[in-house]
Amino acid sequence: MKTFASTVYLGFSMLIWASCGLAQAQQFPAKPMKLIVPFAPGGPNDILGRLVGQKLTEQWGQQVIVENRGGAGGTIGLEAAARLPKDGYGIAMGGTSNLAVAPSLYEKLSYDPVKDFTPVINVALVPYALAVNPTVPAKSVRELVPIAAKKAGYLSYGSSGMGSMSSLAAELFNAMAKSDVLHVPYKGTAPALTDVVSGQIDMMFADLSLIKPHAAVGKLRTVGVTSAKRVVSSPEIPTIAESGLPGYDISPWFGVVAPEGVPKAVVTRLNAAIASSLKSADVIQRLGALGYEPIGGSPEQFTATIKSDIGKYAKIVKTAGIKADL
Repeated sequence: MKTFASTVYLGFSMLIWASCGLAQAQQFPAKPMKLIVPFAPGGPNDILGRLVGQKLTEQWGQQVIVENRGGAGGTIGLEAAARLPKDGYGIAMGGTSNLAVAPSLYEKLSYDPVKDFTPVINVALVPYALAVNPTVPAKSVRELVPIAAKKAGYLSYGSSGMGSMSSLAAELFNAMAKSDVLHVPYKGTAPALTDVVSGQIDMMFADLSLIKPHAAVGKLRTVGVTSAKRVVSSPEIPTIAESGLPGYDISPWFGVVAPEGVPKAVVTRLNAAIASSLKSADVIQRLGALGYEPIGGSPEQFTATIKSDIGKYAKIVKTAGIKADL
Protein backbone atom coordinates (compact mmCIF):
# COMPACT_ATOMS: atom_id res chain seq x y z
CA MET A 1 0.00 0.00 0.00
CA LYS A 2 2.86 2.37 0.78
CA THR A 3 4.31 1.83 -2.66
CA PHE A 4 0.93 2.42 -4.30
CA ALA A 5 0.34 5.55 -2.21
CA SER A 6 3.79 6.88 -3.07
CA THR A 7 3.16 6.33 -6.77
CA VAL A 8 -0.18 8.13 -6.60
CA TYR A 9 1.39 11.02 -4.70
CA LEU A 10 4.24 11.31 -7.19
CA GLY A 11 1.86 11.29 -10.14
CA PHE A 12 -0.37 13.90 -8.48
CA SER A 13 2.66 16.10 -7.74
CA MET A 14 3.86 15.90 -11.34
CA LEU A 15 0.38 16.82 -12.57
CA ILE A 16 0.30 19.88 -10.32
CA TRP A 17 3.84 20.84 -11.44
CA ALA A 18 2.87 20.53 -15.11
CA SER A 19 -0.32 22.54 -14.54
CA CYS A 20 1.62 25.29 -12.78
CA GLY A 21 4.18 25.35 -15.58
CA LEU A 22 1.43 25.65 -18.19
CA ALA A 23 -0.26 28.44 -16.27
CA GLN A 24 3.06 30.25 -15.93
CA ALA A 25 3.67 29.94 -19.65
CA GLN A 26 0.19 31.23 -20.50
CA GLN A 27 0.86 34.33 -18.37
CA PHE A 28 4.32 34.83 -19.91
CA PRO A 29 5.60 37.49 -20.12
CA ALA A 30 4.30 39.27 -17.04
CA LYS A 31 7.22 41.69 -16.79
CA PRO A 32 9.92 43.30 -18.98
CA MET A 33 12.46 41.02 -20.69
CA LYS A 34 16.16 41.26 -21.48
CA LEU A 35 17.71 40.38 -24.84
CA ILE A 36 21.51 40.17 -24.88
CA VAL A 37 23.20 41.07 -28.16
CA PRO A 38 26.79 39.77 -27.86
CA PHE A 39 28.21 42.23 -30.40
CA ALA A 40 28.62 46.00 -30.67
CA PRO A 41 25.75 48.11 -32.05
CA GLY A 42 25.30 48.41 -35.80
CA GLY A 43 26.12 44.92 -37.09
CA PRO A 44 23.74 42.21 -38.34
CA ASN A 45 23.42 40.61 -34.88
CA ASP A 46 22.45 43.95 -33.34
CA ILE A 47 20.04 44.86 -36.15
CA LEU A 48 18.25 41.52 -35.91
CA GLY A 49 18.25 41.53 -32.10
CA ARG A 50 16.65 44.96 -31.94
CA LEU A 51 14.10 43.95 -34.56
CA VAL A 52 13.16 40.86 -32.52
CA GLY A 53 12.95 42.95 -29.36
CA GLN A 54 10.76 45.55 -31.04
CA LYS A 55 8.30 42.98 -32.42
CA LEU A 56 8.02 41.11 -29.09
CA THR A 57 7.36 44.40 -27.31
CA GLU A 58 4.62 45.23 -29.80
CA GLN A 59 2.99 41.81 -29.50
CA TRP A 60 3.11 41.39 -25.73
CA GLY A 61 3.05 44.94 -24.39
CA GLN A 62 6.09 44.19 -22.23
CA GLN A 63 9.32 46.03 -22.97
CA VAL A 64 12.23 43.96 -24.27
CA ILE A 65 15.43 45.67 -23.19
CA VAL A 66 18.33 45.08 -25.59
CA GLU A 67 21.73 44.91 -23.91
CA ASN A 68 24.90 44.95 -26.04
CA ARG A 69 27.71 42.91 -24.47
CA GLY A 70 30.36 42.56 -27.15
CA GLY A 71 33.86 41.12 -27.11
CA ALA A 72 35.83 37.98 -27.98
CA GLY A 73 33.86 37.18 -31.11
CA GLY A 74 30.53 37.28 -29.33
CA THR A 75 31.49 34.74 -26.67
CA ILE A 76 31.45 37.17 -23.72
CA GLY A 77 27.79 38.01 -24.28
CA LEU A 78 26.80 34.36 -24.64
CA GLU A 79 28.67 33.48 -21.46
CA ALA A 80 26.51 36.03 -19.65
CA ALA A 81 23.38 34.69 -21.38
CA ALA A 82 24.08 31.14 -20.22
CA ARG A 83 23.94 32.38 -16.62
CA LEU A 84 20.59 34.16 -16.91
CA PRO A 85 17.64 32.89 -14.84
CA LYS A 86 15.90 29.90 -16.42
CA ASP A 87 12.53 31.58 -16.70
CA GLY A 88 12.58 32.92 -20.26
CA TYR A 89 12.85 36.56 -19.24
CA GLY A 90 16.45 36.64 -20.42
CA ILE A 91 17.32 35.55 -23.97
CA ALA A 92 20.14 36.23 -26.42
CA MET A 93 20.94 36.57 -30.12
CA GLY A 94 23.42 33.86 -30.97
CA GLY A 95 25.09 33.36 -34.31
CA THR A 96 27.19 30.99 -36.38
CA SER A 97 30.41 32.44 -34.97
CA ASN A 98 29.69 32.04 -31.25
CA LEU A 99 27.44 28.97 -31.36
CA ALA A 100 28.94 26.85 -34.17
CA VAL A 101 32.51 28.07 -34.69
CA ALA A 102 33.59 28.99 -31.14
CA PRO A 103 33.82 25.40 -29.77
CA SER A 104 36.61 24.63 -32.25
CA LEU A 105 38.23 28.04 -32.22
CA TYR A 106 38.68 28.57 -28.48
CA GLU A 107 40.39 26.02 -26.24
CA LYS A 108 38.88 27.50 -23.06
CA LEU A 109 35.32 28.35 -24.02
CA SER A 110 33.27 29.18 -20.92
CA TYR A 111 30.03 27.66 -22.23
CA ASP A 112 28.83 24.66 -24.22
CA PRO A 113 26.61 25.79 -27.14
CA VAL A 114 24.62 22.54 -27.00
CA LYS A 115 24.38 21.85 -23.25
CA ASP A 116 24.08 25.40 -21.89
CA PHE A 117 21.39 26.79 -24.20
CA THR A 118 17.88 26.04 -25.38
CA PRO A 119 17.56 27.08 -29.04
CA VAL A 120 14.36 29.09 -29.61
CA ILE A 121 14.33 29.98 -33.31
CA ASN A 122 16.73 30.67 -36.17
CA VAL A 123 15.91 34.23 -37.22
CA ALA A 124 17.75 35.04 -40.44
CA LEU A 125 20.45 34.16 -42.92
CA VAL A 126 22.94 36.94 -43.60
CA PRO A 127 24.34 36.25 -47.09
CA TYR A 128 28.07 36.57 -47.62
CA ALA A 129 29.78 37.12 -50.95
CA LEU A 130 33.28 37.06 -52.41
CA ALA A 131 34.42 40.39 -53.83
CA VAL A 132 37.67 41.18 -55.62
CA ASN A 133 39.35 44.44 -56.50
CA PRO A 134 38.73 45.20 -60.21
CA THR A 135 42.48 44.92 -60.90
CA VAL A 136 42.25 41.17 -60.29
CA PRO A 137 41.69 39.70 -63.78
CA ALA A 138 38.82 37.42 -62.80
CA LYS A 139 35.11 37.89 -63.47
CA SER A 140 34.07 34.55 -61.98
CA VAL A 141 35.17 32.01 -59.40
CA ARG A 142 36.19 29.71 -62.25
CA GLU A 143 38.63 32.38 -63.48
CA LEU A 144 39.78 33.29 -59.95
CA VAL A 145 40.77 29.78 -58.82
CA PRO A 146 43.81 29.31 -61.13
CA ILE A 147 45.03 32.83 -60.29
CA ALA A 148 44.74 32.17 -56.55
CA ALA A 149 46.48 28.80 -56.93
CA LYS A 150 49.33 30.24 -59.02
CA LYS A 151 51.67 30.44 -56.02
CA ALA A 152 51.51 30.98 -52.27
CA GLY A 153 50.68 34.57 -51.38
CA TYR A 154 50.12 35.64 -54.99
CA LEU A 155 46.78 37.05 -53.88
CA SER A 156 45.78 38.41 -50.45
CA TYR A 157 42.48 38.47 -48.61
CA GLY A 158 41.25 40.66 -45.79
CA SER A 159 39.10 39.57 -42.87
CA SER A 160 37.51 41.05 -39.79
CA GLY A 161 39.86 39.00 -37.61
CA MET A 162 41.33 35.57 -37.01
CA GLY A 163 38.57 32.99 -36.83
CA SER A 164 35.87 35.39 -38.06
CA MET A 165 33.29 34.22 -40.58
CA SER A 166 35.11 36.19 -43.27
CA SER A 167 38.36 34.35 -42.54
CA LEU A 168 36.68 30.93 -42.36
CA ALA A 169 34.97 31.54 -45.70
CA ALA A 170 38.36 32.34 -47.22
CA GLU A 171 40.05 29.33 -45.64
CA LEU A 172 37.37 27.02 -47.04
CA PHE A 173 38.06 28.62 -50.42
CA ASN A 174 41.80 27.98 -49.96
CA ALA A 175 41.19 24.34 -49.06
CA MET A 176 38.82 23.63 -51.94
CA ALA A 177 40.75 25.65 -54.54
CA LYS A 178 44.09 24.20 -53.36
CA SER A 179 45.38 27.76 -53.08
CA ASP A 180 47.25 29.72 -50.42
CA VAL A 181 45.81 33.22 -50.53
CA LEU A 182 47.60 35.37 -47.95
CA HIS A 183 45.49 36.28 -44.90
CA VAL A 184 45.58 39.91 -43.74
CA PRO A 185 43.44 40.21 -40.57
CA TYR A 186 41.89 43.53 -39.56
CA LYS A 187 40.05 44.76 -36.49
CA GLY A 188 36.68 44.78 -38.17
CA THR A 189 35.03 44.45 -41.56
CA ALA A 190 35.01 48.14 -42.51
CA PRO A 191 38.80 48.72 -42.59
CA ALA A 192 39.38 45.45 -44.45
CA LEU A 193 36.77 46.29 -47.07
CA THR A 194 38.26 49.78 -47.44
CA ASP A 195 41.62 48.25 -48.33
CA VAL A 196 40.08 45.88 -50.87
CA VAL A 197 38.41 48.88 -52.53
CA SER A 198 41.71 50.81 -52.56
CA GLY A 199 43.66 47.84 -53.91
CA GLN A 200 45.86 47.31 -50.84
CA ILE A 201 44.56 43.73 -50.73
CA ASP A 202 42.94 41.70 -53.48
CA MET A 203 39.79 40.06 -52.17
CA MET A 204 37.44 39.56 -49.26
CA PHE A 205 34.45 37.55 -48.12
CA ALA A 206 31.93 39.81 -46.40
CA ASP A 207 28.27 40.59 -45.83
CA LEU A 208 26.74 41.02 -49.30
CA SER A 209 24.88 44.15 -48.19
CA LEU A 210 28.24 45.83 -47.46
CA ILE A 211 29.77 44.77 -50.77
CA LYS A 212 26.89 45.77 -53.06
CA PRO A 213 27.26 49.59 -52.81
CA HIS A 214 30.93 49.36 -53.85
CA ALA A 215 30.17 46.89 -56.62
CA ALA A 216 27.40 49.15 -57.95
CA VAL A 217 29.92 51.91 -58.72
CA GLY A 218 32.62 49.59 -60.04
CA LYS A 219 34.97 49.73 -57.07
CA LEU A 220 34.54 46.01 -56.36
CA ARG A 221 33.61 42.99 -58.45
CA THR A 222 31.29 40.41 -56.86
CA VAL A 223 32.16 36.96 -58.21
CA GLY A 224 29.85 34.79 -56.10
CA VAL A 225 27.73 34.36 -53.00
CA THR A 226 28.86 31.87 -50.37
CA SER A 227 25.53 30.15 -49.66
CA ALA A 228 24.41 26.90 -51.28
CA LYS A 229 21.55 28.70 -53.08
CA ARG A 230 21.41 32.05 -54.82
CA VAL A 231 20.34 34.97 -52.65
CA VAL A 232 16.72 36.02 -53.15
CA SER A 233 17.56 39.74 -53.17
CA SER A 234 20.41 39.30 -55.70
CA PRO A 235 19.49 36.33 -57.93
CA GLU A 236 21.84 37.54 -60.67
CA ILE A 237 24.91 36.65 -58.58
CA PRO A 238 25.86 32.96 -58.94
CA THR A 239 26.89 30.83 -55.98
CA ILE A 240 30.54 29.95 -55.55
CA ALA A 241 29.48 26.30 -55.69
CA GLU A 242 27.88 26.58 -59.12
CA SER A 243 30.60 28.77 -60.62
CA GLY A 244 33.80 26.96 -59.79
CA LEU A 245 33.88 25.17 -56.42
CA PRO A 246 31.10 22.52 -56.20
CA GLY A 247 30.01 21.88 -52.62
CA TYR A 248 31.18 25.24 -51.26
CA ASP A 249 28.73 26.56 -48.64
CA ILE A 250 29.15 29.20 -45.96
CA SER A 251 25.77 30.43 -44.73
CA PRO A 252 26.04 32.66 -41.63
CA TRP A 253 22.86 32.82 -39.53
CA PHE A 254 21.63 34.50 -36.36
CA GLY A 255 19.02 33.12 -33.99
CA VAL A 256 17.53 33.44 -30.53
CA VAL A 257 18.63 31.17 -27.68
CA ALA A 258 17.57 30.92 -24.04
CA PRO A 259 19.47 29.43 -21.09
CA GLU A 260 19.19 25.67 -20.75
CA GLY A 261 16.29 24.69 -18.50
CA VAL A 262 13.72 27.28 -19.59
CA PRO A 263 10.26 25.62 -19.53
CA LYS A 264 9.33 24.13 -22.88
CA ALA A 265 5.98 25.92 -22.88
CA VAL A 266 7.77 29.28 -22.56
CA VAL A 267 10.14 28.38 -25.39
CA THR A 268 7.11 27.45 -27.50
CA ARG A 269 5.51 30.85 -26.86
CA LEU A 270 8.73 32.68 -27.73
CA ASN A 271 9.14 30.64 -30.90
CA ALA A 272 5.56 31.27 -32.02
CA ALA A 273 5.77 35.02 -31.38
CA ILE A 274 9.06 35.47 -33.25
CA ALA A 275 7.97 33.17 -36.09
CA SER A 276 4.84 35.28 -36.50
CA SER A 277 6.95 38.45 -36.64
CA LEU A 278 9.16 37.00 -39.38
CA LYS A 279 6.07 36.59 -41.55
CA SER A 280 4.85 40.17 -41.08
CA ALA A 281 5.06 42.48 -44.12
CA ASP A 282 7.19 45.15 -42.42
CA VAL A 283 9.79 42.65 -41.20
CA ILE A 284 9.99 40.96 -44.60
CA GLN A 285 10.47 44.38 -46.21
CA ARG A 286 13.11 45.42 -43.67
CA LEU A 287 15.09 42.20 -44.02
CA GLY A 288 14.76 42.29 -47.80
CA ALA A 289 16.18 45.82 -47.92
CA LEU A 290 19.22 44.57 -46.01
CA GLY A 291 19.56 41.46 -48.16
CA TYR A 292 18.86 39.21 -45.16
CA GLU A 293 16.60 36.17 -45.51
CA PRO A 294 14.17 35.13 -42.73
CA ILE A 295 14.47 31.51 -41.61
CA GLY A 296 12.04 30.68 -38.78
CA GLY A 297 11.27 27.05 -38.01
CA SER A 298 11.01 25.08 -34.78
CA PRO A 299 13.41 24.94 -31.82
CA GLU A 300 14.25 21.38 -32.89
CA GLN A 301 15.23 22.52 -36.37
CA PHE A 302 17.45 25.26 -34.94
CA THR A 303 19.06 22.71 -32.61
CA ALA A 304 19.84 20.46 -35.59
CA THR A 305 21.40 23.38 -37.49
CA ILE A 306 23.67 24.30 -34.58
CA LYS A 307 24.86 20.71 -34.11
CA SER A 308 25.44 20.20 -37.83
CA ASP A 309 27.39 23.45 -38.20
CA ILE A 310 29.58 22.72 -35.17
CA GLY A 311 30.88 19.67 -37.03
CA LYS A 312 31.16 21.53 -40.33
CA TYR A 313 33.22 24.42 -38.98
CA ALA A 314 35.37 22.16 -36.82
CA LYS A 315 36.74 20.67 -40.04
CA ILE A 316 37.48 24.11 -41.52
CA VAL A 317 39.19 25.33 -38.35
CA LYS A 318 41.28 22.15 -38.09
CA THR A 319 42.33 22.23 -41.75
CA ALA A 320 43.34 25.88 -41.53
CA GLY A 321 45.07 25.40 -38.17
CA ILE A 322 43.27 28.39 -36.66
CA LYS A 323 43.36 28.98 -32.93
CA ALA A 324 42.28 31.98 -30.87
CA ASP A 325 42.75 32.82 -27.20
CA LEU A 326 40.08 34.19 -24.88
